Amino acid sequence: MTASDIRAGDTAETPAPIKAVPLRHPGQWIAAVIILGLVGLFVYGAATNPAYHWSTYGKYLFEERILSGVGYTLALTVLAMIIGVILGVILAVMRMSQNKVLSSAAWVYLWVFRGTPIFVQLVLWGLVGSLYKTVRVGIPFGPTAFEIDIQAFSLKYVFLIAVIGLALNEAAYMAEIVRAGISSVGEGQMEASVALGMSWWQTMRRIVLPQAMRVIIPPTGNEVISMLKTTSLVAAVPFSLELYGRQRDISGVNFQPIPMLLVASTWYLVVTSVLMIGQHFVEKHYEKGASRELSEGQLQALAAANKTVVEEGK
Repeated sequence: MTASDIRAGDTAETPAPIKAVPLRHPGQWIAAVIILGLVGLFVYGAATNPAYHWSTYGKYLFEERILSGVGYTLALTVLAMIIGVILGVILAVMRMSQNKVLSSAAWVYLWVFRGTPIFVQLVLWGLVGSLYKTVRVGIPFGPTAFEIDIQAFSLKYVFLIAVIGLALNEAAYMAEIVRAGISSVGEGQMEASVALGMSWWQTMRRIVLPQAMRVIIPPTGNEVISMLKTTSLVAAVPFSLELYGRQRDISGVNFQPIPMLLVASTWYLVVTSVLMIGQHFVEKHYEKGASRELSEGQLQALAAANKTVVEEGK
């Protein structure tokens, strides 16, 4: 009997595949019906409740001032996150430094900005003109090169003050996120890259950061979404041209806060949804090679390798 006859016999005796019948889960269907019923009742009640003022909601959803507020909200979010990430990286490096002065200074910064509410910080930034009326730059106890009127600056550049207040607070949180990401990479890899002659910057750019980004990206995405909603607190500066400030000003005129809050909530949900989708694809990009599941290309390559081994065995 040849090997081909044995394989043919094995194939003939192979039992038929088992027909799997999925288990029934009646509890899921009951729960789904109950939830859908409750949601339907809520939607019906909201649609028929005149207190919601849906006509006002539709009137102001795409109103020019509301759209302008969305633009300012996005600008505050983007600028504050860019500055916060840059400062956060610097603070993370200082925090991990062997220099005790730098690490202590970074620790004090984190202690202050993480230990006080963001609303209190923004109020203080709004009052900076009362704390420091002018700032003189020059030689101490000597001639002054130039002088900055802080009161006039804080009144004229309220948007910039709001960005600074948000960014300095965000930097404290980003510093810990970056530090955690860098710490997640084994020290042996850094030592190996140094042994290969790589500089510190090459080690960070080619070895550490690509792996650390898997840890850094998810919480950073959450921070972006959180920052979008935190912009509603810049009224403490005071800055009222962003989305929440716009709806508040309009509701103060038409005396209908509920539909205006729904308008603001709708736009917050829309922008947050877009950010969540972007975060998903960025995370997928940096998770390449980290998953235990083989991709389609890897499976094809593995199948081709197995085929080659079988043919060589024949």
